[in-house]
Amino acid sequence: MDLSPDLVTWRADLTRPAGPLNNLARATQQRINRLIPEKVHAAITAAIEGMTRALLVGSDFATGSPLIGLTLDERRARAAKAIDGWKKAAAAEGGVTGLGGFLAAAADFPLLMSFKIKLLFEIAAIFGHDGTDLPERLYILHIFELAFSDAQHRAGVLAAMDDWDARAHPQHLDDFDWRAFQQQYRDHIDLAKLAQFLPVVGAPLGAIVNWRLVERLGHTAVMAYRLRAEQADLQTPQAPT
Repeated sequence: MDLSPDLVTWRADLTRPAGPLNNLARATQQRINRLIPEKVHAAITAAIEGMTRALLVGSDFATGSPLIGLTLDERRARAAKAIDGWKKAAAAEGGVTGLGGFLAAAADFPLLMSFKIKLLFEIAAIFGHDGTDLPERLYILHIFELAFSDAQHRAGVLAAMDDWDARAHPQHLDDFDWRAFQQQYRDHIDLAKLAQFLPVVGAPLGAIVNWRLVERLGHTAVMAYRLRAEQADLQTPQAPT
């Protein structure tokens, strides 16, 4: 049995090199960066670091017990409902903070990160996994990287996630590459999120960007858990017919 065609396509899309527009986007990002006060940049960096510390502790984000015995369609329906709820919450929050200028928009980062983390733990439980387990938290971190990293980094993350349940895992979260995690996340979302700090357009952009970021993360999580389930099935010996 091979992977489902949509999973094969998803993997290929994740690792496809960025096109020539990437350099243009990077130049635009750098120009926006120069418009943002240094204290806002510092707040963004602190928020990212705060998220990683929250994941180190993590108990507050382990939402619900793992759901056992559901069909794939039932899991996907529950995940879609969770994603929709967090998208709406993130959009509303992004629009409100976008109205408040630089400092209010900076406050959006830790709030949005909290939404994203809670969504990932919720989807983990929907697909039958316990977010209190260390390997599961590592998997959640990798999902985050898949959603918010460049193609080259995503390729390495995918390789680390392949056949997840059949391989050994680090015994401490300190073994995770936090520096690369933070840098990839910051570089990946800067262009979209920093535009939220601009006058007038900040509020509508904040709502739209938050919606899309949560949507991307949710889709990535669902596909990652589907990939994990299908790879586990491929590893299971088939009974003779």
